[in-house]
Amino acid sequence: MRRNKKDRQQLLAATIKENPFITDEDLAEKFSVSVQTIRLDRLELAIPELRERIKHVAEKNFDEEVRALPIDEIIGEIIDIELDKTAISILDIKAEHVFKRNQIARGHHLFAQANSLAVALMNDELALTAKANIQFTRSVKENERVIAKAKVVKIDAEKGRTIVEVTSFVNNELVFKGEFIMYRSGGKH
Repeated sequence: MRRNKKDRQQLLAATIKENPFITDEDLAEKFSVSVQTIRLDRLELAIPELRERIKHVAEKNFDEEVRALPIDEIIGEIIDIELDKTAISILDIKAEHVFKRNQIARGHHLFAQANSLAVALMNDELALTAKANIQFTRSVKENERVIAKAKVVKIDAEKGRTIVEVTSFVNNELVFKGEFIMYRSGGKH
């Protein structure tokens, strides 16, 4: 359904506010207009492009320091983290992440995103994966964006173990889920 410009721009602003990680291509499809129209609408509404929105969300939410590994060793880009509670990262699947013959992402990239997010979530100097139970629920293709969400479900201080659930999505569709049992050296909880 085509909308007039004013209505479309109001809906566009609301959609981006609800999901700042939505691409111009996805918006164009959603509103049945060209990508160029979306870019012009964003320009008129002073809504920055996707990279800037991601950076803004990360700066706003990233008030805690990752302790367990250097930030540049995390696979994907952390956009939100609350140590020992929750974390979110995004990974854009590019040509280097996929098999050349079918453009399907190699599973180790999705696992690495989830595993490094689980490690980063630990409020400890030393955090290692002791065990992982993972499931891929659908293949991910080149140019798709994977949003991984990690959540601490249990901390067992006596055993030095933390259980972290990670779910990864492409456009709100589950593509990966895992339960990571993390070893921690005994930092604060």
